[in-house]
Amino acid sequence: MQKNFIEIDGARMSYVDQGQGFPVLLGHSYLWSAAMWQPQIDALSRYFRVIVPELWGHGDSAAPPAATTDMRALARQHLALLDALDIPKCHLVGLSVGGMWGAELAADHPTRIDHLVLMDTYLGAEPEATRLKYFALLDAASAADSFSDALLDIIVPIFFHAGGQTVPEIRERFRADLKASSTETIRQSLDPLGRVIFGRPDLLPRLAELPGERTIVLCGDQDIPRPPEESGEMSRIIGCLAAQIPNAGHISSLENPQVVNAFLLNWLPRNR
Repeated sequence: MQKNFIEIDGARMSYVDQGQGFPVLLGHSYLWSAAMWQPQIDALSRYFRVIVPELWGHGDSAAPPAATTDMRALARQHLALLDALDIPKCHLVGLSVGGMWGAELAADHPTRIDHLVLMDTYLGAEPEATRLKYFALLDAASAADSFSDALLDIIVPIFFHAGGQTVPEIRERFRADLKASSTETIRQSLDPLGRVIFGRPDLLPRLAELPGERTIVLCGDQDIPRPPEESGEMSRIIGCLAAQIPNAGHISSLENPQVVNAFLLNWLPRNR
């Protein structure tokens, strides 16, 4: 996967830029990288220009710059990427935190986003019980300067189908990548960014600003951190369609790529 680099807010952001046609911006999940979208990059880049920025401290992007204090800052930084690439309008597909900043970007700059796909994400505040759980996991990782096996036993299953060992190779690679995280990455990137994500305010009212006819909410039917009930709640506020991706957890793009690819290729207009 070829990476490109750009400076935003004084820090180096990495991104993939592949294919030609109307642009599609893909936003990935916390603790992952552009590789999370590899099946979609392969499929969509036959018809679209696919751009996949990597979240600060993830993949080959630098630690988050000081200005990265909330979700709106992330939205503004990704808008700066579109500006630098001279992209006046694109489709946006955001999964998890990619959907959080993606919805903010679409609400703040409605003329810049054509079709919006919100996947396995939630714009409400993190429920208190899970917020405290995630903060405790961040505290433990930062205190130990690593992701211990005990922590990984808790963290890794969160991202996958609850009912069995789907995509075992991907699970093991994800676990190995997290285990290899440096002290610097944990303390300077994953910890502060996790607190921005899980400490986010309730942004559900902003969803009413999104265009219902050009927005859809997708969710793995076995998503643990972002269950289908949340997708249903968001779709009702937006006034848009909602659909479940069968046999998939939180990283539905990798657990059921065939269904995700087919949907995106059918739903995203190719000529705008």
